[in-house]
Amino acid sequence: MTRGVIATPHFLASQAGAEVLREGGNAVDAALVADAVLCVVYPHMTSIGGDLFAQVWPAGSPAPVGYEGAGRSGSLASLETMRERGHSAMPPQGVLTVTVPGTVEAWGRLLETYGTVGMGRVVAPAVALAQDGFLVTEGLSRHLHDHFQWLMTDPEAQRLLPPLMPGMLMRNPDLARSLELIGRFGVNVFYRGELGAAISSAIARRDGLVTASDLATHRGRWSTPIAARYRGLTVYEMPPPTQGLLALALIRRLEGLAPDILRPGPPLARELYRLRDVAYPLRDRYISDPDFVSVPAEPFLDPEVAGVGRGEAIPEGDTIYLCAADEEGNLVSLIQSVANSFGSGVIAEGTGILLQNRGVYFSLEPEHVNRLEPRKRTMHTLIPALAARTGEDRPWAAFGSMGADGQPQVQAQVFVNLADGGLDPAAAVAAPRVRVAPGGGELWVEADYPGADELQRSELPVKLLPPRSTSMGHAAALVVDGSGQWRAGADPRSDGSVEFA
Repeated sequence: MTRGVIATPHFLASQAGAEVLREGGNAVDAALVADAVLCVVYPHMTSIGGDLFAQVWPAGSPAPVGYEGAGRSGSLASLETMRERGHSAMPPQGVLTVTVPGTVEAWGRLLETYGTVGMGRVVAPAVALAQDGFLVTEGLSRHLHDHFQWLMTDPEAQRLLPPLMPGMLMRNPDLARSLELIGRFGVNVFYRGELGAAISSAIARRDGLVTASDLATHRGRWSTPIAARYRGLTVYEMPPPTQGLLALALIRRLEGLAPDILRPGPPLARELYRLRDVAYPLRDRYISDPDFVSVPAEPFLDPEVAGVGRGEAIPEGDTIYLCAADEEGNLVSLIQSVANSFGSGVIAEGTGILLQNRGVYFSLEPEHVNRLEPRKRTMHTLIPALAARTGEDRPWAAFGSMGADGQPQVQAQVFVNLADGGLDPAAAVAAPRVRVAPGGGELWVEADYPGADELQRSELPVKLLPPRSTSMGHAAALVVDGSGQWRAGADPRSDGSVEFA
């Protein structure tokens, strides 16, 4: 009997998630176990010092629920502070980009509401891998070498993130101990205990903006996903401060196209190139923390509305996306990140915890909707998605991808591959893709994309990328068919796998 399925961007995470399913755990247990492993084996993309967003469709529920594990800027953060320190724009890395990590608190809330195992079981495989070591993949090795120079500016990063070659063993015993503490004492040790004290001290030592009080008072929140119709389907995305509305804007505008245009090829590539200038300026005009500003949904969901301008160039990010389902009918769509590769590059001494640079997404322009303010959540690129057949009170699919600015474009292509192309999830995520570069301008095209040669000869400013380029994201997807069975796919651009339990 099959108990469930999980798809992640690293095979060790997929294996760990499947194992807890075999033991009788559910999809939420499996997703959290896998995420903890990814925080060890994919340090360039995620960490317990990052943020997490998830949609959960509980078995028997008519709709999904969302959890926003997004940390806030420090109470010392302000436009004035940044100007006094000589910055006219947010720096790309370093302690000034650090925001409160939301992941561990999100684990706790998801686990206590929907999980069936304890926190110790969640972190156990991650503890073992951090303590005993794991083999470095080609992708991780490339990132370690590409970012070597600036990582070496932080003593802890220099010690724990050396430029290893593929196949070499990487260990982080400090992180193993931190995970053990979380497993033993729960969320409080991270925000209000020993680990919180170490993190706030590390930030203060570097003259950062996040305080011990900011950590101690952190709370994520449950939220209601935003829904939009598409050809007999209902798509669910996370609300602001995420760019979920932008993903829905693209999907709503693709709905009006003829089915033959939605197949991979030059017509779809041209539409995505055009739609970036239509939809992305809406994100840059409206989306930020709804605790600070009102974010209207109507401009995004109305296909007749177009933004003005090209849209801002959002920094490229590294992220993990995973999805899981179980025999009871639970479905999880989860995304987690440290923002850019290796986040801030700051590792809190003695903990092995790499802190995110999520603050890089803030603007230092006083009139910008997403301007830096104390204890504010920035606009988030992280968008886990779910879909259902309209009128049916059960999920049909989970899908998502890493890719920062490109996440909505990758999501849209994976979704139409599933919904219009009828592709199996594995084929839907593996299919060649296109993407408009951050800030507009170039159209990035994988060399094996149908009609790539025609696009190169067109009027569009095309940049040809190798097949299965990581610039096109690491996607995953899962579909529940009418008999309750699952089909899933993990992106071959990643080190991932699909595991059935």
